[in-house]
Amino acid sequence: MTCAPRTWKAAPSPPSLADHGVSRGAIRTAVADLLPDHTASQEGGPAPELPVTLDMPGKVADFLRTAELEPAERVALDQGMTVRRGQGRTLRVSAVPAVHRKLLAHCRPLDGAQGVPAVPAQRKARREYENRVGALTP
Repeated sequence: MTCAPRTWKAAPSPPSLADHGVSRGAIRTAVADLLPDHTASQEGGPAPELPVTLDMPGKVADFLRTAELEPAERVALDQGMTVRRGQGRTLRVSAVPAVHRKLLAHCRPLDGAQGVPAVPAQRKARREYENRVGALTP
């Protein structure tokens, strides 16, 4: 006895349901009821921080390459793209704002703190990066 192969009909996709007059709200409600653990957004929870791309002055990047950094900071710095700017260069770094703030905190010695004389160009480079990080919304 031979069995005929079964043909499976795929479930209709949300766009095809919308073609049949089912509203998006009804589709979202049905999905949320059927899969409560897989909701798209958690109400009341903090929104995840998205990566932000900032230009870091080359003098700041050079200083940070020699500093002791956490793995996330090191990865952000290593994945940065060098861009030539006139006589100098910048490092275009994409990271979440918290990582940019931590990188900025590591740059404090460039201001001449701890009894070490500051080089004016390094101090200016740190201030520029501080202004860019400060422009991010907390």
